[in-house]
Amino acid sequence: MTNPYKGSIRRAHRIKDEQGMKRSYLKASLAALGLVTLLAWLALIIVFYVAHQPWLAGVTLVLLGVATWIYISPRFYAWRYVVPGVMAAMIFIVLPMAYTLVIGFTNYSSSHLLPFQRSTEVLLNRTNSTGEGMAFTLHQDGNKYQFAFTSDDDKYYISEPSALNKEVRLKLQSVTTLPFAEDSALPLRKIIELEAPIKNVIAVTPEGNELRMSSMRRFSMMKPAFSRNADGTLTDNSSGKILKADMAGGYWKYPDGTNAEPGFRSYVGLDNYIQIFTEKRFLEPFGRVFTWTISFAALNTLFTFGIGILLATALNWDALKYRNFYRMMLFLPYAVPAFISIPVFRGLFNENLGEINMVLDMFFGVRPNWFSDATLARSMVLIVNTWLGYPYMMIISMGLIKAIPNELYEASALAGAGPLTNFFRITLPLIARPIAPLLIASFACNFNNLTLIALLTGGVPDYLDTSVPVGATDLLASYTYRIAFQDSGQNYALACAISSIVFLIVATLAIVNLRLFKVNSSNQ
Repeated sequence: MTNPYKGSIRRAHRIKDEQGMKRSYLKASLAALGLVTLLAWLALIIVFYVAHQPWLAGVTLVLLGVATWIYISPRFYAWRYVVPGVMAAMIFIVLPMAYTLVIGFTNYSSSHLLPFQRSTEVLLNRTNSTGEGMAFTLHQDGNKYQFAFTSDDDKYYISEPSALNKEVRLKLQSVTTLPFAEDSALPLRKIIELEAPIKNVIAVTPEGNELRMSSMRRFSMMKPAFSRNADGTLTDNSSGKILKADMAGGYWKYPDGTNAEPGFRSYVGLDNYIQIFTEKRFLEPFGRVFTWTISFAALNTLFTFGIGILLATALNWDALKYRNFYRMMLFLPYAVPAFISIPVFRGLFNENLGEINMVLDMFFGVRPNWFSDATLARSMVLIVNTWLGYPYMMIISMGLIKAIPNELYEASALAGAGPLTNFFRITLPLIARPIAPLLIASFACNFNNLTLIALLTGGVPDYLDTSVPVGATDLLASYTYRIAFQDSGQNYALACAISSIVFLIVATLAIVNLRLFKVNSSNQ
């Protein structure tokens, strides 16, 4: 008797086999992906090490080892889903912030770009010409080149044919006459093309003197400009003066206090923070910018919330027709990216050709100096950012108002209350608590609104009584950016110190925000 379930059993086994094959393929694909990722990270570690970043390479290697152990060990199976997020937070948040904090304790700037060892090597590699030299011609021999030298006292020297690729030391041989035809020398155009590799050539005379290229037709005797002493100091070979490393100032210094360029990076402790709060040239602009930043963030949060909640209240009025159309139109400023809207407003507020000044001139006969007057420039910044930010507050307020029971408004209507009473006695008190964390978050976001200032005003109008670049509309973020990249000194360390202060302020606001959110959650 045949089994009626035989076909079903075969299909079940076939499906099971197919699922097993799919799982095997998936495991093999994940293993291959993991292997490729591992090799990529190992290559990155090698790149860090070759770039003379041993600490970064070591930390990356340790993190890679921990992540690999978690993924291959069954004991840490649950951690496999956490590792990507933790690694992303470490790479994109913790590491940049730590790097910024570290730079804030150094003198890193355009004058102190190199580490101490590299700065010392630059000085030791410098050479001075003694004025003695020889004219040269260059002759090509296949893929190699041969030099012919003529000294000032009509002595002749030739070199062996050599390729011009890396630094080459050519021993010169004294000859009575040059064994080359007059037309065999390469023209000046070819010498110019080969200038870079020719500069790597060191010609050594039979007497042991070293000559380097000093012009397109001449090699001159070069001597090291500096030499290292046994005690770690340097000697200026032209003057015989001793240079000592000033680790606090970041320069090799002569006995009279003159600095030898280039400077080097060094740790200066809290000097940058002390400069910010003690030196007048930094303290005054910092105080102005800090005050304006607080005012800007507070006023913008107030204006966006005020307009947003008023519009949300109006749009929740049941008797209002075409509410969906109004909602869509009022939402448009939030839908358009800021990097598009802000340049448009910059054109609208143009003092000469802007449409806003044209309209004001037509009706009132005035053309405000939006970018020249400090008060008007700040007003313009607030207007533009309020336009960009009110839709977010409007959407949040609409959602919170929807959650208020209608019975409260019905009871208020029976008591004879009007719209203003409903707004201030029912709507505003009930949404104040849940929206408070969002208002703090908005304040923190506006605190670091670099995009608005960079695209709209660039910080102008600038103050004329400060030595650092700062303007009336600069926020702390844009002020830091200008110190780091627009100031003549490009003081990266000072900018990082200011960034650290901003980070502490924003972190404090974040903690307050979390506390308020926790309180709201517990009360609900």
